[in-house]
Amino acid sequence: MRHIRIFDTTLRDGEQSPGVALSLDQKLEIAHALARLNVDIIEAGFPVSGALEFEAVRRIASEVKGPVIAALARTATLDIDRAAKALEKAEKPRIHVFTSASKIHLEHMLRKTEEEVLEMADEMVRYARRYVDDVEFSAQDVMRADWEFVKRLYEVAIEAGATTINIPDTTGYGTPSEYGALIRRIRDEVVRGRDVVISTHTHDDLGLATANALAGIENGAGQVECTINGIGERAGNTALEEVVMALYVRRDYYQAYTQINTREIYRVSRLVERHTGMPVPPNKAIVGDNAFAHESGIHQDGVIKHRATYEIMDAELIGRRPAVLVLGKHSGRAAFKKALEDLGYAFPEEKLSQLFRRFKEIAERKGPLSSDELMALVESEEPTAHFFELAHVQFFSGSGLLPTATVRVRTPQGEKTATATGDGPVDAVFKAIQEVIGFRPELETYRVEAITGSTEALGQVTVRLRHGEFQAVGVGVSPDIVEASALAFLDAAGRLASGRATRHPPTLEEVQKELG
Repeated sequence: MRHIRIFDTTLRDGEQSPGVALSLDQKLEIAHALARLNVDIIEAGFPVSGALEFEAVRRIASEVKGPVIAALARTATLDIDRAAKALEKAEKPRIHVFTSASKIHLEHMLRKTEEEVLEMADEMVRYARRYVDDVEFSAQDVMRADWEFVKRLYEVAIEAGATTINIPDTTGYGTPSEYGALIRRIRDEVVRGRDVVISTHTHDDLGLATANALAGIENGAGQVECTINGIGERAGNTALEEVVMALYVRRDYYQAYTQINTREIYRVSRLVERHTGMPVPPNKAIVGDNAFAHESGIHQDGVIKHRATYEIMDAELIGRRPAVLVLGKHSGRAAFKKALEDLGYAFPEEKLSQLFRRFKEIAERKGPLSSDELMALVESEEPTAHFFELAHVQFFSGSGLLPTATVRVRTPQGEKTATATGDGPVDAVFKAIQEVIGFRPELETYRVEAITGSTEALGQVTVRLRHGEFQAVGVGVSPDIVEASALAFLDAAGRLASGRATRHPPTLEEVQKELG
């Protein structure tokens, strides 16, 4: 069987999703999670695009061990110098050099002739090879480009020293038969048996990203560029979990495998969902809430008799466990620790004690917690200290009453209390918090979901706040939705106040325009 490399670009292409901006801490946490997932390559970012992006790549390169760490660069010495500098401490560095191939890109974005693009590709791949032995080369928009130019461009890159050539369907224009045929043609007419990996990079504008990537694998691709949950610009990128599980379930057909630790898929999906504020649709393949649910009586009867009647994979393969009741208010610290270990978590004693106290508070109020609720509780507690902490929240609301809320918050300056009214209890709580923290971030998104289906379920609230050009996502978990809302607002506000928020990352086109 062939080994298919998984190139994860969640932190680069995925972060270009509209409304997403990850902090340095969040990028590091996701990068470590990707390493546990055992991806082959992590594209950590685009170092030349800004100081924060450079620092994120530098930190990931120095702290995350295992995967190849890649940094993106245009065909420009400045970009490559910055990428190489950011990757200095990486165990296995890769510079990913890119240009464009289609006439519309050359005329309107690069403003270069074909000969100029060929010359730049040759010079810059050779320049990147001075820094690292592992250089990837991409030409954007190949599906709309002239074949003879595409062929010459990739031949030049290989001759200059590219070890991986990536074939991006940048606009999601291609169909599986077209994209597969292109990969086969590149394999037969460009690579011609040389020791060069062909990579796919497909977008989901027509809903064909995963199908196109799999067609590429069928026709000789040895690497797939993808993102967790399929996030990315416009309609998104190839979903890592879909390609990985398709290759696993249909290994008889594809005769290929990945080295992904599939039991980490669900946890990483939840982590990316939480940090980006982008909810996973219930019907999303592999990681959606309904992916292993059965409503039809005929289906339910079949699954009860034998799960394979209507399920082609075991939910536990991706790290999903049945939502059974596991712990209650009488559970001790040892049982709590064992339950977390069973879910795949390990924490130092101080952090474990903090989580146990929070668990006991919630269990006293709502009763036993399911495994899903326990996961939500753990994931809502950031590894870094909270800048603002909710000490108390109280609200009054009802027919004929003006919704009023009082909050007491622990701040770096001590405890502060404020009371405010609003259009509803959540609005009143948010206004009271704004009085306490001393600034008024704008609420961009607000989302509530129950962790399980029962009326006593924990509620999880996700908010996205913006203050000036900075934005942050916050998450709160509680059996009380108003309290969960307050926790989420304070989580995001704390990021804004403590410098852990981020500017929205520029797109490649914006960087091209700014840097010339």
